Amino acid sequence: MTTSRRKFLKTAGVGVAAAPLAAPALAQSTITWRMQTYAGAALAEHMVKPAIDTFNKIAGDRMQIELYFADQLVPTGELFRALQRGTIDAVQSDDDSMASPTEVTVFGGYFPFGSRYSLDVPVLFNQYGLDEIWKEEYAKVGVKHISAGSWDPCHFATKDPINSLADLEGKRVFTFPTAGRFLSQFGVVPVTLPWEDIEVAVQTGELDGIAWSGITEDYTVGWADVTNYFLTNNISGAWIGHFFANMGRWEELPEDLKLLLTTCMEQSHYYRQWWYWGGEASLRVHGEKMQLTSIPDAEWDQVEQAAQKFWDEIAAESETKAKVVEIFKKYNADMAKAGRPYRYNV
Repeated sequence: MTTSRRKFLKTAGVGVAAAPLAAPALAQSTITWRMQTYAGAALAEHMVKPAIDTFNKIAGDRMQIELYFADQLVPTGELFRALQRGTIDAVQSDDDSMASPTEVTVFGGYFPFGSRYSLDVPVLFNQYGLDEIWKEEYAKVGVKHISAGSWDPCHFATKDPINSLADLEGKRVFTFPTAGRFLSQFGVVPVTLPWEDIEVAVQTGELDGIAWSGITEDYTVGWADVTNYFLTNNISGAWIGHFFANMGRWEELPEDLKLLLTTCMEQSHYYRQWWYWGGEASLRVHGEKMQLTSIPDAEWDQVEQAAQKFWDEIAAESETKAKVVEIFKKYNADMAKAGRPYRYNV
C-alpha cells in the first residue's frame, strides 16, 4: 500500500546568484537556465550547489544556472514532465522519483542490491554499458541524459529498533517507489510525501521511519534528530542519480558550454563519492544521535534472495529491462569472482 500526498508551493527561491562578472545585471545575450534538484536546501549544499556555483563562476556572462530545491518549482514527481515541456531546463534526480516514462525508470534510485559500493555505479555506467542505454531511452522522449553518479546507500532510520525482519512489519516508511515495491513483501508500508515534510511526519507519528538514505543524510538534513535507530543492513550500496537537460535547450548550447557543464557535473559526482564514503563511516563511529542495530546475516539473506526474484520479475516486463538486469547480473557475478576487496560476503 502506498500513501501519497502532493504539495504545490506558490513561491520559489533562487539558490544560485549570478557571478560577479555579471553585475549589476546579466548581459542580454546571457543564456539562463533553471535547474531543480530532488534535494532540499540543506542536502543540496552538498549534492549540487558547489557544482553549479563553479559553473556559474567560470561561465560568467555567457551562461548562468538558477538552482531550485526540492518541490520549489514543481513537485518532484512532476520533474520529468516539466523538463520535457521545457518549463525547467535541467534536473538532478533519480529516474524513479521524477516518474520518468522510460524503460529504465525502475532502476533509478535504489534498485535492490544492484550495487554494494558507490564505485559500482560509475563502473556499471562507463564500463558495462548502462550509460549508452540511458542516453538512448531518454533521447526517445526528448530529454538529454548528461551523466549518472552514485550517492549514499539505503538504510532504515527508525523511531523503534529493528533487530529482525519481523520488526519491519507494519512500519510506515518514507522511501522510493521501486524500493517500496520491493520492501512491501516484508510488511513495510511505503509512504510518499514531499521531501520537506518528512521530519515533521516522523515527529507526529505519520511515519515510523525512513529508508531513503544513509546515515550521512540523516544527520545532514535533520532526520537523525527525530529518529533513534540506524539499521546497518542496507538494500543497496548506492543510490543511482543523474543530471538531465531538456534536449532542445541542450542542443542550443555551444560545444564548450556543454563540455563545461558536463565537467562540473562529473566533479559533483566525485565530491559525493568521498563525502558519503567518509561520512557513512565517521557517523557510525562518532555520531551520538542514533543507536546502531543489525539484523543477523542469516536472516538478512532472505532479503537478498528475494532481490534476485525481484530482478527476474522486472526483467520479464520488457526487452530493455531484461537487458539492464542482465548487465547487473553479469557485473555482480564478475565482482563476486574477483573476490576481496570487490566482494566479501560470497
